[in-house]
Amino acid sequence: QVQLVESGGGLVQAGGSLRLSCAASGRTFNRYTMGWFRQGPGKEREFVAVISRSGDRTYYADSVKGRFTISRDNAENTVYLQMNSLKPEDTAVYYCAADRSQYSSSWFQKSDRYFELWGQGTLVTVSS
Repeated sequence: QVQLVESGGGLVQAGGSLRLSCAASGRTFNRYTMGWFRQGPGKEREFVAVISRSGDRTYYADSVKGRFTISRDNAENTVYLQMNSLKPEDTAVYYCAADRSQYSSSWFQKSDRYFELWGQGTLVTVSS
């Protein structure tokens, strides 16, 4: 069973950058599609980005496309989220999540209900 621990959150001014990390325990990390989700104040949790098992495919929410980059290092059992040009509306608790399932219609799912493993979250606050 993989366990996930996020780090790298903090307070940053609008226009700044942060890099989140999600370290996974266990030896089956490369069997999981990895995703990042976020939950802002008073909002539902929403999809941010996803990366395939090998790292060769990625997909982003429209709200972060061109500003955020998801990547992974399977040798280090870590997935990253590089966040640039941050906006106040990016303020949220960010969660990494793991999905071991495979789907016939797509290589990933955006809904959080398909991700069975979750980290505890890391808070990102963007000041204006």
